[in-house]
Amino acid sequence: MDSPSGERIIINHQFNTSVDQVSSPARREIANRSLSGMKFPSDSEEIDVESGRLDKDREKSVRSKRGLTLHNQALLSGLAYCFSSCSMILVNKYVLSSYDFNAGISLMLYQNFVSVIIVSSLSFFGIITTEPLTWRLIKVWLPVNMIFVGMLVTSMFSLRYINVAMVTVLKNVTNVMTAVGEMYLFSKHHDNRVWAALFLMIISAISGGFTDLSFNAVGYTWQFFNCFLTASYSLTLRRVMDTAKQVTKSGELNEFSMVMLNNTLSLPLGLFLIFVFNEVDYLSQSPLLRLPTFWVVITFSGFLGLAISFTSMWFLHQTGATTYSLVGSLNKIPLSVAGILLFNVSTSLENSASIFFGLAAGVLFARAKMRKI
Repeated sequence: MDSPSGERIIINHQFNTSVDQVSSPARREIANRSLSGMKFPSDSEEIDVESGRLDKDREKSVRSKRGLTLHNQALLSGLAYCFSSCSMILVNKYVLSSYDFNAGISLMLYQNFVSVIIVSSLSFFGIITTEPLTWRLIKVWLPVNMIFVGMLVTSMFSLRYINVAMVTVLKNVTNVMTAVGEMYLFSKHHDNRVWAALFLMIISAISGGFTDLSFNAVGYTWQFFNCFLTASYSLTLRRVMDTAKQVTKSGELNEFSMVMLNNTLSLPLGLFLIFVFNEVDYLSQSPLLRLPTFWVVITFSGFLGLAISFTSMWFLHQTGATTYSLVGSLNKIPLSVAGILLFNVSTSLENSASIFFGLAAGVLFARAKMRKI
């Protein structure tokens, strides 16, 4: 919004412009006299009316342009967020399944390394600001970072064995766990509409598992752990962020700093897990690491991982939490369809109905949450 003094400058400029544009010599003379302090009630009132109309017309045009700009920004940020989030899951599925890359932790580690390089470069050139990594901040953030790494690793493992559509439906279980956690940890109560939507999510997940033609017990187990860790990350992050802000130099912790913290701290932990799960031997013998196209794909996945953080923050800033939540739920629908078509997933009518039933339950959950706000 313009300040009052700025509005006065604009109004004065518009008034002078309107005087210069008066075509009649008599009116121009009257306008000049009115500017020099001479009073001509009837004519000066006419000029005020004319300039007032011009002001209103210009204000309307400015407002319409601003509204159009904001609408375009919201649409663009929403499309960018949907594209990056869908592409990330599809590219990971492509690497793990189509390339048959059996080193999900190494893939996660490389993606986080790419994110650290990009964020560090942007911070170095002054494009973004990040908090310096102090030992006090690391000690506060390390517990939630361990959950973050576990969340990413279990997501990689589950995506290797389960098709994309079922992953999106099973992820709805995270909402159930988060709602229960909020109730017990934060004494937060949800209305009947929210619980009804959550119940439908559970039903769709169970029916989807029973009708899944490519059911894999290992993949479903990893996905259950992923839901638990994702809910734990969401619940823990709320408390850790408040504590972390108290140990930063600025007293704040923006999205870029959190991305930098999570990805940087995940590198040593990821290296440790690579040895624990014995991915080193696999990597030393894998011919995929000698393919330039493979490196292009996994590097692109690293860019997408960072793009999700940036576009989600951009979209949330342009719209709001309610729109962001609803679009996130609707975004699962084209993602599920793309996952079925791109990877030639064998599915039955019952399984397809369970999938879309679960997606609809996700939309109902988002709408129920919106009504509470």
